[in-house]
Amino acid sequence: MAKEADDPSMIRIRTWLERSGKTLHELGVAMGFPESQARKAVWQFLRSKDPRISTLRRFADAAGIPLAELVTVQIAKPKE
Repeated sequence: MAKEADDPSMIRIRTWLERSGKTLHELGVAMGFPESQARKAVWQFLRSKDPRISTLRRFADAAGIPLAELVTVQIAKPKE
């Protein structure tokens, strides 16, 4: 069975979080999760391989970055 690859947006999100210095709790609160669930909610989100668009929107708003920056797909040029 083939292993499901991560959605490219999740790679961008994990990189952003690592560079931001924010904790899972801080990000979760900024994404609108209740204080008591913020850390766990973000931890589960970061493990997702195929995130929901509504959660991507929440992340983009909390991070202050355009949603398009997360979901833009780059199409490889065909080999000649």
